[in-house]
Amino acid sequence: MSDALDTGREVLRTEAAALRTLADAMPADFDAVVDLIAAATGRVIVTGIGKSGHIARKIAATLASTGTRALFVHPAEASHGDLGMIGDGDVVLAISNSGETTELRDIVAHTRRFGVPLVGLSSREGSTLMQTADHRLTLPHLPEACGIGMVPTTSTTLTLGMGDALAVALLRRRNFRAEDFSVFHPGGKLGAQMARVSQIMHRDGLPLVAADTPMSEALLTMTSGGFGIAAVVDGGDLLGVITDGDLRRNMVGLLDRHARDVATRDPVTAAPDMLAASALAVMNERKINVLVVCEGRAPVGILHIHDLLRAGVA
Repeated sequence: MSDALDTGREVLRTEAAALRTLADAMPADFDAVVDLIAAATGRVIVTGIGKSGHIARKIAATLASTGTRALFVHPAEASHGDLGMIGDGDVVLAISNSGETTELRDIVAHTRRFGVPLVGLSSREGSTLMQTADHRLTLPHLPEACGIGMVPTTSTTLTLGMGDALAVALLRRRNFRAEDFSVFHPGGKLGAQMARVSQIMHRDGLPLVAADTPMSEALLTMTSGGFGIAAVVDGGDLLGVITDGDLRRNMVGLLDRHARDVATRDPVTAAPDMLAASALAVMNERKINVLVVCEGRAPVGILHIHDLLRAGVA
């Protein structure tokens, strides 16, 4: 086994142990901070510099994507005008492992001057930041995983974990759902999976045939529609669907029959507001390639597996 592999495992085990320590000894103010942020009428202003700044940006992004309005403000830029981004109703989350970061001085002073709630996130309970803050998220002071005690590794992992804990506690407090999440994630694979059937389905040129349509005509509808099925309707409601499998099962005397005689009755359907990913799961479970989309019993669209592929869902 290589020295590099041993080192990698040692680092991960050290950081994992640190997270377990934090989970077993959560900061006493955690509940109060969640209450404070949940009740805030403004935004969470997350700030920090250096490696803490990088983690602060990620925490702000995670909060914002899960329903908590948040913004990263660089402490150096704050001293040159960006303090104006902090206003009434905001909560400041200041991150500093040592709690003595001089670059945070002006933001901290601004919160004291204008009565903006300040939450300190640090491993030093007795530091200037933590003594000044209204609420303290104190992290356990544990050795860095670098082995020389200088490279932010364990400390940044703990800070990131605390940020995730806050974000998830807040999203559950707000009953934040997958549907809400999709609003902030319209792009990429995740956005595609959060899309609704109504956003992907075909609305025009639906392969609909009446129940008493001769199969000679129903076959033309199946082949011309390009979906490989015909949806059989009776009085505007879906009665059944005709697929290639139905044709094979009814080859004897097929052209002497009517659509209602060949159709599979009460087929599985999709609703327009169904998640596209859920529709894909239905297709996979039933081993089918097409779903008729219905509002109530009335067909309003067709969803093909190729549509899901093009949209990036499958």
